[in-house]
Amino acid sequence: MSSYPAELELTAPNEVARWRPLVHWLLAIPQLIIANVLSNVASVLALISWFIILFTGKLPDGIANFQCMVLRYELRTYTYALWLRESYPPFEFDMTATDPGTDPVVVHLEPQLVDRNRLTVALRFIWIIPIAVFAVVIVIAMWFAMVAAFFVVLFTGRWSNGLRSFVVGAGRLWLRVNAYGRLLVDVYPPFSLEGPPAAPAMPAPLPPPTVG
Repeated sequence: MSSYPAELELTAPNEVARWRPLVHWLLAIPQLIIANVLSNVASVLALISWFIILFTGKLPDGIANFQCMVLRYELRTYTYALWLRESYPPFEFDMTATDPGTDPVVVHLEPQLVDRNRLTVALRFIWIIPIAVFAVVIVIAMWFAMVAAFFVVLFTGRWSNGLRSFVVGAGRLWLRVNAYGRLLVDVYPPFSLEGPPAAPAMPAPLPPPTVG
């Protein structure tokens, strides 16, 4: 699968203190409030972007950077609230497309600023329906996975690889759908939870020739 211009990586370990599933949702409340406010602003800017792109074929750099910041902030908050990581997300508002790399959650975004497809932008609210329905199904399944993960982490102190991969994949899908819905990109999101293919391993160097 080729890389999509919106990707999510989580570098936190699988081990999580057993008490964290009990309280993370409470500790995350300040961040959730900020994320909700930013999300509302992002929705308004997406509507403004819709008109701008239709008339100019371009997405303003300032709006794109703000939308990238919001998506990054939301994912940092949600991964903490769902105890996927232990470190508290920073109150960081860097308006850049490039992730500053200060958090275990790394959001790779490549907003498309020029040469926009005005037709797909004009009909984005229709085009997005199939992937949005798919995302809703995945998110519902994710909440069932979170119930299982709650007890797994509570009793073992670590995420199982399968549950963790599925929840992170659901977050990756959420990111792609929102990047598409907020008009950051024109590339249609794949019906997949997978990230970009791993880089091929470098072959081991040959030993130096022996002199006999």
